[in-house]
Amino acid sequence: MNVEIKNFKRCDLITLSGRIDSESSPKLEKELGKLTENDHFKFVLDLEKVDFMSSAGLRVLVNVQKLCKKYNRGEIVLASVPKNIFSALDLAGFTSIINIFDETTEAVGHF
Repeated sequence: MNVEIKNFKRCDLITLSGRIDSESSPKLEKELGKLTENDHFKFVLDLEKVDFMSSAGLRVLVNVQKLCKKYNRGEIVLASVPKNIFSALDLAGFTSIINIFDETTEAVGHF
């Protein structure tokens, strides 16, 4: 998995590619943890180039979402989610707790 981070005035854009599984999810958690330690709590995760996301990746999303929403500091939103990953998110009930946008620019504009 590759992680690319761009900082904007109102949020951080995290572009992910590859597989998010039990092997790579600690890297994602570490990168997001660095951002939250620096008081960044508004994230757009661009999943357009993600091939696969396991339950370990979903766990990272839930944990970071809880941290971001604590005290109304921010949230994670997803953009350009592939159909197979959207199906997994929907099946797990994530579509009700995480905002999902069709395009990255729309997601960044959310903030």
